[in-house]
Amino acid sequence: MQMKKIHSDQAPAAIGPYSQAIQAGPFLFTSGQIPLNVEGELVSGDIRQQTHQVFRNLQAVLEAAGLSLNDAVKATVFLSNMDEFPIVNEIYAEYFGEHKPARSTVEVSRLPKNVGIEIELVAVHSNK
Repeated sequence: MQMKKIHSDQAPAAIGPYSQAIQAGPFLFTSGQIPLNVEGELVSGDIRQQTHQVFRNLQAVLEAAGLSLNDAVKATVFLSNMDEFPIVNEIYAEYFGEHKPARSTVEVSRLPKNVGIEIELVAVHSNK
């Protein structure tokens, strides 16, 4: 199976020894995206602003691979506070609309840079 690193200049660079995403055959596996802007700076604000930034990052990485959120088949959402789940769920629904990939949501004790949210996706090229 062919594997390829995916990189977007429209999303923050990896802050460690990993890729923004890896294409493996028809599947794309994104690394978890946190609310960093393209310059690598944390987005200030509440969970709403953080969640929107995470989705902007995911969209940029997907686009670099020739995909969109409509190609996502699985999302994993990590929250540092499950009490914020209703807000995140509302914003999540805005981005996915009628497309509803499988999803897991878990509360974790801590996320990189002490952010409130991280999301990773698995997407698939339907033409491969």
